[in-house]
Amino acid sequence: MSKIRGAIVVNTDRCKGCQLCIVACPKNVIALTQKKVNVHGYPYVEPIRPEDCIGCASCGIVCPDGCITVYKKRMED
Repeated sequence: MSKIRGAIVVNTDRCKGCQLCIVACPKNVIALTQKKVNVHGYPYVEPIRPEDCIGCASCGIVCPDGCITVYKKRMED
């Protein structure tokens, strides 16, 4: 039986730090950076627990600026 794992990639230059993806993530994979900002001066989100991502794509769906790409990978037992 294989298990699906996910991975997210955030376009940090486009992210405005609205935090909608943080609220949408059922596994608390994403967090807002505390001391970093992007080229526009916004704090941005980043995966802090990438190993817990299940690839549900909730974060990418709610992102108003389309900053998050979600990948799914099948992991063998």
